[in-house]
Amino acid sequence: MSSSTSAAWFEDRIAASVAPLLPGFAVEAVAEIDSTNTELMRRARAGRVEPVLLVAERQTAGRGRLGRPWQSAPQQEESASLTFSLGLPLAPADWSGLSLAVGVSVAESLDPLGAHKVGLKWPNDVWVNDCKLVGILIETALPSAGCADAPRYLVIGIGINIGAREGDGMRTPPAWLRQWRPEANAPEVLRELAEPLVRSVLEFEARGFASFAERFAARDVLRGREVVLSDGTAGLCEGVAWGGELQVRTDAGLQLISSDEVSVRPRGMTL
Repeated sequence: MSSSTSAAWFEDRIAASVAPLLPGFAVEAVAEIDSTNTELMRRARAGRVEPVLLVAERQTAGRGRLGRPWQSAPQQEESASLTFSLGLPLAPADWSGLSLAVGVSVAESLDPLGAHKVGLKWPNDVWVNDCKLVGILIETALPSAGCADAPRYLVIGIGINIGAREGDGMRTPPAWLRQWRPEANAPEVLRELAEPLVRSVLEFEARGFASFAERFAARDVLRGREVVLSDGTAGLCEGVAWGGELQVRTDAGLQLISSDEVSVRPRGMTL
């Protein structure tokens, strides 16, 4: 892990805005790391469970859902990206739909009025015109031995394409923020996202996915489309249930799909 960064990441300003919500909250910026999620999971397993946001200018082994790689580039480059992870102890009554709630928060921060058609692709991507702008990876670490009653440590990894990206080898064509915000840069975007993201996570802890369901539905890019499940089953997407499950109408009837069971793609697309 290289700690010398070339950008000002507004660490103190972000920490000051979040600390009233999460006492002891800190922001760390590093130049290079294998993966911000991997690092926070390592810390949690070692008993370090303080609330923290870790941002890296470059990840050498970034990863997304199902172990897929997430490539990142320093924000000075044309293909700039923002990669960071938020870690904090959390104890919701039900974890279902957390990635959807995180997606809602990110989409609303990047496109508050929906003018740029920033939408949500179940279970954990932010899309623009069927192209992937943001990936989200949720992981949790169990309490250390002897602390069975302690909350799990939640790690939310987020990767955002800031600058132009080539789509070669990618399962989904990329979108990037500078397509409609030409002057966007990673530190400013992080500052915009951080405090609303923490508020959303704490709202989810208190109220669950139900308080996000209508906001997700307003940006749902799969609803009303024919989709194909990873087992080859095809059907019509009827949106997301109040528990965060994807609802797909197949020849066998309505199926409720959990994110740990299948992936999904619109018919005709390869993800």
